[in-house]
Amino acid sequence: MFTPNKAYYPYISPFDPCPPIKVKTYSTPPNLYMGFQPPNLPQFTPMEALRAGTLWKPFYDPYFSPYEKVKEGHS
Repeated sequence: MFTPNKAYYPYISPFDPCPPIKVKTYSTPPNLYMGFQPPNLPQFTPMEALRAGTLWKPFYDPYFSPYEKVKEGHS
């Protein structure tokens, strides 16, 4: 199943001086999952494209911090 957020579990050494981060997450861009760019993709207006960072709507991927949901839960 496609998900833009991935997680991995790094090695935790018994000799680490700091408390370990057991799960690390990262985001993958949507263009990794498109084999080629199909013709006639929907486009943003020029001003929206400057704000979004891309001209094509299927390639837009807003970044959300993995800690954002934690903040919302405690607020």
